[in-house]
Amino acid sequence: MSLNNEELKKYWIDSSNNDFQAMLHLVEKGDFTWSLFIGHLVIEKLLKAWYVQTASKAPPFIHDLVRLAEKSGLSLGDKQKDILDTISAFNIVARYDDYKMEFHRKCTREFTEKWVNHIREFRRWINGKLLT
Repeated sequence: MSLNNEELKKYWIDSSNNDFQAMLHLVEKGDFTWSLFIGHLVIEKLLKAWYVQTASKAPPFIHDLVRLAEKSGLSLGDKQKDILDTISAFNIVARYDDYKMEFHRKCTREFTEKWVNHIREFRRWINGKLLT
């Protein structure tokens, strides 16, 4: 089954919205490491929706958020790039065993809530662009 561009964009947005709810649930339950991993997916999927909107084709199979934003022509400020670089690292450190313990120790409630707020803010910003 092949999706047209609007259906594909909607797929990425809907999937991101589902992941956003899962991220919040994981924070509520105190599973901070996985909540930030899912937070990375929230942003990645919205960037892929943006890519579909701007490039009119399926997004590339990459997970680096800054690179994905650049490939889609999304203009980012330096602070946004720094935030996306850090969020991109959540994808790697939550996934690979040699990084997990160090990342797990870093993921206090305070650290996680700070980054969930960054994810929430970036999500709000890019959703505003997607809806226009």
